[in-house]
Amino acid sequence: MIASASLRFGMVGAGGIAQAYAQAFRDTNIADLVAVADVRTESAEAIAQSIGAKAYSTHEEMAEAENLDAVVVCTPPVTHRNICADLANRGLHVLCEKPLAIDSKSAREMFDAAAQNKVKLTMATKFRYAADVIRAKSIVSSGILGDVILFENCFTGHVDMSQRWNSNPEISGGGVLIDNGTHSVDIIRYFLGPVAEVQVVEGRRIQQLDVEDTVRMFVRTNEGVMGSIDLSWSMNKEQPFYLSIYGSHGTVLVGWKESKYRRSNDTDWVQFGEGYNKFQAFRGQIENFTRAIRGEDKLLVSPEDALASVEVIETAYDSLHHSVWQPVKHTKWQPKTADAESLSAAAGQVS
Repeated sequence: MIASASLRFGMVGAGGIAQAYAQAFRDTNIADLVAVADVRTESAEAIAQSIGAKAYSTHEEMAEAENLDAVVVCTPPVTHRNICADLANRGLHVLCEKPLAIDSKSAREMFDAAAQNKVKLTMATKFRYAADVIRAKSIVSSGILGDVILFENCFTGHVDMSQRWNSNPEISGGGVLIDNGTHSVDIIRYFLGPVAEVQVVEGRRIQQLDVEDTVRMFVRTNEGVMGSIDLSWSMNKEQPFYLSIYGSHGTVLVGWKESKYRRSNDTDWVQFGEGYNKFQAFRGQIENFTRAIRGEDKLLVSPEDALASVEVIETAYDSLHHSVWQPVKHTKWQPKTADAESLSAAAGQVS
């Protein structure tokens, strides 16, 4: 167990998402961002200067120069496997932005490296840490809404992707399905457990990209709950709630500006949240990861959760290409080492 001192973090990647992490590090007192690395040195320097950190041009240079405890990886998905495995081999804990990997083989190799080096590795997926999502999970789990029947999720908005790496399949692994869909898959698993099968239908490619920019994803969980997920970079459905869960005795709605629930026999809605707070969610990720490293908490997103998200998205692309329902084949991850301590470290269990 690491002593309760503020942990020293580095960050690889200095793009837009890194700005949110920098703000989150400013708002917590249990972790310090002391170094930032990016091949675009000027971008690394800009974030580093804003938070009083040092800038580097590569993650290797940063890891060798700094006495780090952990690293946040915010680079494009195709780089995650090599960067995360290298950091783990250096004995560093890794919080990797979603999607964890472009395929499940790469994801398992990342977790093997973490287990063999007795460090923690997890996938960052911000909505899992959003206060309203956590409260909604408690409401659903309490049973007051009865049996869950239908799950709906919508992540849509007008975003010009023509000049962004997210629309280059060789770098991103796909389009809006792997990008925003990774959030959707993790949320539905958080609420309802494993996904049994999926079907994905692609919409018109409005932006003329090499990847899908609008899809509708249908899912069915192991428990028989139906789900519908709308993802798009080319339209905005103008919906105030991005998550709707319908039960036999009531409904819960999680929104951008408010969240509420109502039981079937009630007249009024009960508001339980004030909407999505991006910086609160990012701070929650950092603090959960830091406490897991210290041995004070479990990782909210386990290796099994992260691997499952990759497997579901992999299956979703198979469905997209074949236009049929596809069963999700989940493989139970086991580290190559049989050392129980390594398994415990990778799974984020309390020491």
